[in-house]
Amino acid sequence: MSIVIKTPEEIEGMRLAGRLASEVLDFIAAHVKPGVTTGELDRLCHDYMVNVQGTIPAPLNYAPPGYRPFPKSICTSVNHQVCHGIPGERVLKNGDVLNIDITVIKDGFHGDTSRMFYVGEPSIAARRLCDVTFECMWLGIDQIRPGASLGDIGHAIQVHAEKHGYSVVREFCGHGIGRKFHEEPQVLHYGRPGTRDRLVEGMTFTVEPMINARRREIKELADGWTIVTKDHSLSAQWEHTVLVTATGYDILTRSTGAPPPPGILRLPGTQVPALASV
Repeated sequence: MSIVIKTPEEIEGMRLAGRLASEVLDFIAAHVKPGVTTGELDRLCHDYMVNVQGTIPAPLNYAPPGYRPFPKSICTSVNHQVCHGIPGERVLKNGDVLNIDITVIKDGFHGDTSRMFYVGEPSIAARRLCDVTFECMWLGIDQIRPGASLGDIGHAIQVHAEKHGYSVVREFCGHGIGRKFHEEPQVLHYGRPGTRDRLVEGMTFTVEPMINARRREIKELADGWTIVTKDHSLSAQWEHTVLVTATGYDILTRSTGAPPPPGILRLPGTQVPALASV
């Protein structure tokens, strides 16, 4: 499967879908509090997508080869859950950290984004992990420009995570996106600079690092979807859908409530050191 380069008209469709996905996260933020169930968050998001936005929740009944259909409209991954958590009866409690992953379809185009949320007051360790993961995503995005490589993105993410004593999940990655939920290329969140595909204007893909507080090993739960850390350590993830432009990049999953880039990007002379090994 080849990488799909988007036309100007397709980019505008992607931009609309991306904004709408981000606005679902804006909407649900006020409802993330102790005592709410992840199933209730799913119900609220589903109603907002379908009845307010007129979008289709892409995860609902999504069934790639080898998987049973995903039964809900959003993914809710709590604490040591890495990704693809299925909303249900779990009651959120003070101190939990939660990733909500939203993908909507609007006029045939997909918008895909996720954020971390604090339930009440998180621990210092949880807040630090979420903050560093957010920086990892943005440092990866900041590598994007025509002629750069996918390896540049993964290298920047891996170096920053490991500098803080964290590990990068390797079994899941970012992906091309457009009229299909998952397209080429695969966007690894680790690697060496200058390797893998070169970036070209008009490419659209997600950058969505999953960073674990301790070891990177993961396992799948019996539900066939939820991924957790093997050592039960905390995990965090942030995600944006990004367009490669003529001069750099544009964030397609942007909305009024989306957190701004971290200050680390505005530090002059910021460089990513070489890795001793990968």
